[in-house]
Amino acid sequence: MASNSPRRNELLNGLGVKYSVKTLKNVDESYPAELKGADVALYIASKKAEAFRNHMKSNDLVITADTIVCKDDQIFGKPTDRADAVRMLQALSGAIHWVFTGVCLTSLKDFKSFTVGTEVTFSSLTEDEINYYIDHYKPLDKAGAYGVQEWIGFVGVERISGSYFNVMGLPVHKLYTTLKDFVPYSEVIYPL
Repeated sequence: MASNSPRRNELLNGLGVKYSVKTLKNVDESYPAELKGADVALYIASKKAEAFRNHMKSNDLVITADTIVCKDDQIFGKPTDRADAVRMLQALSGAIHWVFTGVCLTSLKDFKSFTVGTEVTFSSLTEDEINYYIDHYKPLDKAGAYGVQEWIGFVGVERISGSYFNVMGLPVHKLYTTLKDFVPYSEVIYPL
């Protein structure tokens, strides 16, 4: 797994798949301005996958992922600072947005990729609620400035249509079914 995200690692652990975490520094996460929504997440996940190609061994399988939040064609990545987190949560408050995660499975011989989208409806959040969440949960490392598994998910998320785990950052059901096609079935079902 090419991610330092504790949430992605927790979700991958839930599948019972044996893996190790490896990351590369300085992967450029910029994207062409004409890309929208799901295409942005997949583009960045693909760039992360490509960065590993020169570091892979013949039996390596690298999983890369990128999650973005999208509202009205505006992309919300990780906030740059506290003020940016406030801006994002104010924009998401009382509205519907989409969470897209692009995932790539890469080996030296094969490449598979997919994107999963989940629709999320937020209730209206007060300024005090937004400030409390940011001050106590420090969401600067999360797309859209929130973690659905944290306090704000309990009090702010009215409805989710699609994969809850995708909103956490890794659509594990789709990953599992794709892994079954990528590696021998017994290695996915009966991990070491």
